[in-house]
Amino acid sequence: MHITPEGPMPIRIPDNLPASDVLQRENIFCISSSDAEHQDIRPLKILLLNLMPKKIETEIHLLRMLANSPLQVDVELMRINDRPSKNTPIEHMETFYKSFNDVRHNKYDGMIITGAPLGQKEFTEVSFWDDMKTIMDWTTTNVTSTMFLCWAVQAAMYHLYDIEKRILKEKISGVYPHHLVKPLSPIVRGFDDVFDAPHSRYAEVPYDDIATLREIEIVAASGIAGVYVAARKDGRQLFITGHSEYEPLCLKGEYERDLSAGLAPAIPENYFPGNDPKQDPIVTWKSHGNLLFSNWLNYYVYQLSPFDMSTIGKKFARIPMQLA
Repeated sequence: MHITPEGPMPIRIPDNLPASDVLQRENIFCISSSDAEHQDIRPLKILLLNLMPKKIETEIHLLRMLANSPLQVDVELMRINDRPSKNTPIEHMETFYKSFNDVRHNKYDGMIITGAPLGQKEFTEVSFWDDMKTIMDWTTTNVTSTMFLCWAVQAAMYHLYDIEKRILKEKISGVYPHHLVKPLSPIVRGFDDVFDAPHSRYAEVPYDDIATLREIEIVAASGIAGVYVAARKDGRQLFITGHSEYEPLCLKGEYERDLSAGLAPAIPENYFPGNDPKQDPIVTWKSHGNLLFSNWLNYYVYQLSPFDMSTIGKKFARIPMQLA
């Protein structure tokens, strides 16, 4: 791409999106869609498929990460279907979210597909599984690089690579140390040899199964939490099994929610000082989380995308997305 940013560039978000107030209070440089239209620059177009129940909260987490870049990023929000969200106002969904039919003829530099609290369900039991498969297939020709998060990793590995998830005996919940398997991979450029990241899930894609895929390389892993970062060698797909975008109290909120539901959850590991839920957690993952997203935007999105977005499908359609 032939974009030469001069100084910090803003993240472009829809006018009046609630997340903008939060980001501005944190001194994160945002620009409204109406203001951005007057700038003579081709921003990176990023599509966010938000599968999480608390959509506004997830928007804030991910927009905060995408904003930490010198590139101008134009974010669009998409929902999986038109079913009402139990945790997000209807007005918010109707105002800010697009359907797949609204975007299916568009091209995007990057896409993020979030996790969902569905790890214990079989994929065929997920109400929107057919829609999910259609969208994942669509990304292979309409998106330069797609980042899959948590449950979306399990879904993509199953649908695109025939790798089954494995349901865990106990929920993985906590902040775990990870080591670099491929320290020269651009997605972990600048990472320390050992770094922390949060996890919160009931299933995993086994390390040994991912390791059999010739198109995929395991980049970072944990002895406890398993694979954390895996990527296609051409940069077109990135798989993140944890939650580096989490705020300090996210795991605490999930723990208290599970307690209230009578699930008798274990205390998140390596999270509360002294393993005491009454203590405020100490954040040890934020710097690497920001670096992860900025590396993705730079190396897998910005440097791979053509300036003319109409050629994205033509350029990448010939690259096989599955093993023969």
